[in-house]
Amino acid sequence: MLLKRLSEALGVSGNEHEVREIIKEAIKDQVDEIRVDTLGNLRAVKGKGKSPRVMVAAHMDEVGLMISWIEKSGLLRFRKVGGIDDRVLVSKTVLVGKDRIPGVIGAKAIHLQDPRERETPLKYEDLYIDIGAKSKEEAEKKVKLGDFAAFATCYEEFGQRKAKGKAFDDRVGCTVLMEALKGQYEFELNAVFTVQEEVGLRGAAVAAYDLDPQMGLVLEGTTCSDTPGTDPEGYATEVGKGPALSLMDASSIANKKMVQEMVRLAQENGLPYQFRRTTMGGNDAGRIHLTRQGVPSASLSVPCRYIHSPVSVISLDDLENAVKLLGLFLKTVEQGFRP
Repeated sequence: MLLKRLSEALGVSGNEHEVREIIKEAIKDQVDEIRVDTLGNLRAVKGKGKSPRVMVAAHMDEVGLMISWIEKSGLLRFRKVGGIDDRVLVSKTVLVGKDRIPGVIGAKAIHLQDPRERETPLKYEDLYIDIGAKSKEEAEKKVKLGDFAAFATCYEEFGQRKAKGKAFDDRVGCTVLMEALKGQYEFELNAVFTVQEEVGLRGAAVAAYDLDPQMGLVLEGTTCSDTPGTDPEGYATEVGKGPALSLMDASSIANKKMVQEMVRLAQENGLPYQFRRTTMGGNDAGRIHLTRQGVPSASLSVPCRYIHSPVSVISLDDLENAVKLLGLFLKTVEQGFRP
């Protein structure tokens, strides 16, 4: 399954090549042109030269870690790449470097902690990655400073049409975009699989400036908080209630006409949808909409529980309905919709 391959691929920000190669191989026969820019964005074009020029983006990168120091004992110190809550790191398994060296994130055992330490959540500076090496010299034969480490999480379907795995932010968006490339469109569709979104929307800034699109749509795995401890009015999104449309987040205000058009399409075609009800965070639309003289932009997202952690949960129905809604929206662009 495509989502399984993408989820299990390693692609921490700045190290997206494995994900990029999977996507490139899968879509090469469905597009007119493929190229990779200097920063590493993958751009696939259908209908080149036709009007309008539309950019649909999904980012390839995931949050993870980078090796910053090797102790004399062979234990690895690290820095976080992207936004990760320190509290989810302890005892998680990881894969380090291009050779996927297995490791586990360790900390001082609770038996050895004093009362003060037990009352304070461990910070990542107190943690290390254990790859089973007995010395710095032995560790250096397998790992180098600057190597990336990603969570070692296998994709699995479970429950009622649910799936769990790592990096659903934003391998679900990549999946939706790849499905859209199977269609035919009478306008220039630029499918852009961006890099380094998790560390500042960097790839989207470069790609959008080069492309200069007339419309931008971002596909995302977004925050979901339909869990105990959160009041219903504070839910960002809910799993199983359909793909989510953003009105505003910390990086952009969505183009109102684009949102209204997707709402109309969902309602007329009996597709479930929901609004993202918080304004925290952001995505590649934050850079795309500011490009050159400005680009009307919006976001279509799949709700993900436990986002930015070693494992997230999605509804496969939400994923499928996001594919359907995107397809309908692109057809209305072909029929003359303009924001």
